[in-house]
Amino acid sequence: MEDNYSRSTPETIFSRQEAVGSRSRSFLSNVFSYMFVALGITAAVAYFFATNQQYLDPIKTNKLLFYAVIFAPIGFVLLMSFAFNRLSAPVLLALLVLYSAINGISFSFIFLAYTTSSVFGCFLTASLMFGIMAVMGYTTKQDLTSMGRLMTMGLIGIVIAMIVNWFLQSKQFDYIVSFIGVIVFTGLTAYDVQKLKRIGEGIDEQGNVMSGDVKKLAVMGALSLYLDFINLFLMLLRLFGRRN
Repeated sequence: MEDNYSRSTPETIFSRQEAVGSRSRSFLSNVFSYMFVALGITAAVAYFFATNQQYLDPIKTNKLLFYAVIFAPIGFVLLMSFAFNRLSAPVLLALLVLYSAINGISFSFIFLAYTTSSVFGCFLTASLMFGIMAVMGYTTKQDLTSMGRLMTMGLIGIVIAMIVNWFLQSKQFDYIVSFIGVIVFTGLTAYDVQKLKRIGEGIDEQGNVMSGDVKKLAVMGALSLYLDFINLFLMLLRLFGRRN
């Protein structure tokens, strides 16, 4: 009886809660570390190609190579998502690094299309908005699952609308889609952070989690947040960016 009682004392409960919180913070720390590395690679590669035209010109003049660079990132995301169970954590991490590098090449065209000041201005704005929503997602006690579903539906709508506008070429419609995109990706940021926090809270003392391999989940979590940030940045740039 005394042993059972001792296990359920407030001190013991608090200790267990602290341990769960510590493992969750460690997991999120890994997620954000991977994400920041991926963003750093994208930014460095984008800057390198934008400032070295001799490397960018072959891509611009070769249509096959150009479309490969533009659409390859989509293939990487699909590969990492659908082959998640079959790929090891190191392979997933390597794919994330390669994906972020190729994304950087496609992003180099942004540096050429928009003024440097507007690119950095939108980047800082996206960073601030992302940071605020990440903190809200981590600290809120409200379940954001319903909001996440709504934002996901909004994301599907944005993709369809952008495909339609590819043919319409309407600037006003593009503005509306970009405005909605900002709302969607800020909402997804809070939802994804809360989801990742809950995954971290499910990690046991041996470093295992019921929903899968911890390291693999950290890489995929980094990919989710990377996509949230990148798309938020792009939507802001479409709204407020000044073209050269």
